[in-house]
Order: sequence, then C-alpha cells, then structure tokens
Amino acid sequence: MKKHANLSIFVPHAGCPQQCSFCDQNIISGAVNLPTEKDVTDLCNEYLPEPSQGVNTEIAFFGGSFTAIDETYRNALLAAAYPFVKSGRASGIRISTRPDAITPQILQSLKSYGVTAIELGAQSMNDRVLEINRRGHTSAQVVFSSSLIKSFGFSLGLQMMIGLFGETDPVRFAKDTAIALSSIKPDTIRIYPTVVLKGTYLEELATSGIYQPITVEQAVQAAAPLIEMFENKGINVIRVGLHDDKELESRYVGGCYHPAFRQLCENKIYFDKIILKLKSLPVGEYIIKIPQGQYSNVSGQKNVNLISFLEKGYSIKLIESDLLTHRDITITTRKEV
Repeated sequence: MKKHANLSIFVPHAGCPQQCSFCDQNIISGAVNLPTEKDVTDLCNEYLPEPSQGVNTEIAFFGGSFTAIDETYRNALLAAAYPFVKSGRASGIRISTRPDAITPQILQSLKSYGVTAIELGAQSMNDRVLEINRRGHTSAQVVFSSSLIKSFGFSLGLQMMIGLFGETDPVRFAKDTAIALSSIKPDTIRIYPTVVLKGTYLEELATSGIYQPITVEQAVQAAAPLIEMFENKGINVIRVGLHDDKELESRYVGGCYHPAFRQLCENKIYFDKIILKLKSLPVGEYIIKIPQGQYSNVSGQKNVNLISFLEKGYSIKLIESDLLTHRDITITTRKEV
C-alpha cells in the first residue's frame, strides 16, 4: 500500500462570501498573498515525488472557499496542477470549499481538471449555530451538496467544529453533528475544536462574556468518542485538531489549541477502554498487551493514564504486540505470565 501525502497549497479565503465568527478578518481582507500559476508549478516540481517512489500524493488546495473564487483564477490554478496528475506524479487534486458553493457546472469543471476529492466545511449541523456564527449556509445545503459531489464520483470529505458559539453543551452538540454527518457517509472527516483568534467576532463575544470558549479538556471529552464512532462506520478520520502553526499561536486568544490534540483524544479512548475492563477486576498488578506503536497513546502524555490507573490500585505494565491491531488490548495478571 502506498504511503499517502498531501502537497498543500493555501488559497486563503479568496472569494469567501462570508465573515464567519471564527475567521481572522486580516486574512479575509487579503493580507496574505494568493498563489500564482507559477507558484503552483514551482511547488509541484519541487515537492512532488516521482511515481517510482511509491508515495500517493494529492495536490491539495486548502485555506479558503476554492469553488467561490473567481472562475478564471480557479481554472488557472487547476490548469497548472493538472499536468502533474496526468504525468502520475500526483494521484489527484483535493480542494476544500463551502456547502453553498457547489453546482453541477462547477463539479463538471473540477472533474475536467483532475480534481478527485472535495471537502466541505460543514462545521455544524445545527441551523441556529450556523446562523449565529455567520456561516451563511444551512444544514440542508450540506446534505444536498454532499449528495451532488458523490453523484459526480468525487471522494467526499466533511469538516466539523466543536465548541462554536451557541453550543451550550459541546459534547451533546458535537455528537448530534457527528451523527448527522456520518449519515451522509463521507469518505473522510476532519474534527476541529474552536479556537478564538484576534480580530474575530468570536473574540468580541468572548471579551464581552457572551461566549465562553471551549477548553482543551472539554474538547477532548467531545471529540474522543467521535473518532471511534466515525471509524466504526468506515469513515476515515484524517485530522483531529489544528496544525501546529506559529502564526496561529501569535493570534490565539482562547479556545482549544493544542499541538497534540489528537493524541490527547487517543489517550482518552484507551483510558476509557481499559478502565472499563479494570473495573471488573480486583486491584493488583496487570500486564496489558497493546498494538505496536501505541505505547504513548495508552500511557498518556507524561504517563497520566498509568498514574491514574495506579491511583485506583492498578499497577500496569504495557507490552506492545504486533499480533494486536487497531486499539485491541488484552489484560492478564502478572502471575499468569
């Protein structure tokens, strides 16, 4: 199986018709330079591997509402990328856009330029939350556009956010949105906790006390069960949390930003799974066999899970096994070994 990678090319908020509550106004106003056709060609020439290198790489236009930008400019970017798809150096082109910026005509054009995957920023499936966060689209548009994308044969990705303004119970709202999105049956999903940035409407709301930003702990509580829920339905969770970004850090004023957010969620998934089994066992010393490469996910950051088990009377030794896969675990007493 080929290793998958993205060559990400950012087209920051060009053509976006909305000023969502969480978006940085400086970026929306065009403070960040837009890529040119030459930029796309140069990046592809520099970073795309040769087909013989065994890497499945997509050219990914991220950062804005790609199908809402000027058609001439959009087609120019795609025309610069398409030769690399035809030559086999890229397996396809991935774009991200808004649910209300999809039409059959746009999809037909994207297909002609080698686009293979489309991600929609759904963010929430609660219409009131979408409205007060100034998203400018409805949950029905998410469903309709998703169906249209799939009918054209594209791989569908959906993106959701946790802890938006108006979500009085982040865990419940996240679960409701996740259930609604999973019923659409996307191929991939991204889960983003809400971050409050300088210059945004959310900052105004947080400063005034109207909005209480989600904490890291709350976001983990909401996101962790969603990962397993999506995976159990055959939906690939390709991102949990925001990328580690120095520019984002410089504008961060609140909400959940943690560079290892997915690992925190994996820590909780394993903790909940193990503690459920341990509760039926007497306190004592146990060996837990775990999948290869999962030690840090099971032990927790700074061994927080192991410490918590010990505080409850369970002394745990972890052993990695290549016989176990995908969060399988086995528990035995040390006397049984």
